Amino acid sequence: MKRMGLSIAAAAGMALAILLAQSIAAQAAEIKIIAGAVMAPVFEELGPQFERATGHKLVIIKYGVTGEMKRLIEGGEAFDLAIVGPPLLDDLIKQGKIAADSRTPLARVGMGVGVRAGGPKPDVSSVEAFKRALLNAKSVTYVPEGATGIQLAKVMEQLGITEQMKAKTKPQTVPVNIAKAVAAGEAELGFALTSILLSVPGVELAGLFPAELQNWFVNTAGVSAAAKQPDAAKALIKHLTTPAAAAVIKAKGMEPLSK
Repeated sequence: MKRMGLSIAAAAGMALAILLAQSIAAQAAEIKIIAGAVMAPVFEELGPQFERATGHKLVIIKYGVTGEMKRLIEGGEAFDLAIVGPPLLDDLIKQGKIAADSRTPLARVGMGVGVRAGGPKPDVSSVEAFKRALLNAKSVTYVPEGATGIQLAKVMEQLGITEQMKAKTKPQTVPVNIAKAVAAGEAELGFALTSILLSVPGVELAGLFPAELQNWFVNTAGVSAAAKQPDAAKALIKHLTTPAAAAVIKAKGMEPLSK
């Protein structure tokens, strides 16, 4: 009788395990994500943790820059979650493409100037010093469509040096290539979000943009108004605002904004 009781209990346990597995499988979702390139190292670490904890799978459609992501979303690309800058996110909310109540600031990062490791670091601590560093540089590199590139274009116009900088500019299309070009000596100065500059060996930070010229980039999450997996996307946002996630975000060179 004991053996029969044990076999019944074992069978019941196995059945329960199968039901739980089926339940998890039924609840598991593919979360399609469009995010700024600066979020790539964060997802590399936090993504697998989230997948193991929830059974959901993260599908990165694009790690891009502002201009790319804007065209992608406005072009009708299907996604569940976007992590972009506030101006673009707010515009997408106005267009009805992002659910307004899902807007969540995750982390902010400053715009900086990178130089080759071991090389001279120009003074960029004031507006005049920043201008002088630009004019004295033999070559500079940045992504024109990226958040930093867009801000830098405004800065150069403000400083009246747009024409002087054209001949010495080596544009990039991928943010990490800015740091790679600086590390390889292909460009004297690289302009990008500080976390991007510090992600490549051989690059050092000369400094942040001066306060008067700085434009902090706030990685802001929003769930698509047409999301197929809105609940899973909201669960991911919640995961990205935990204390554990904040520690990872900080380690990647950004300032977490979770409460």
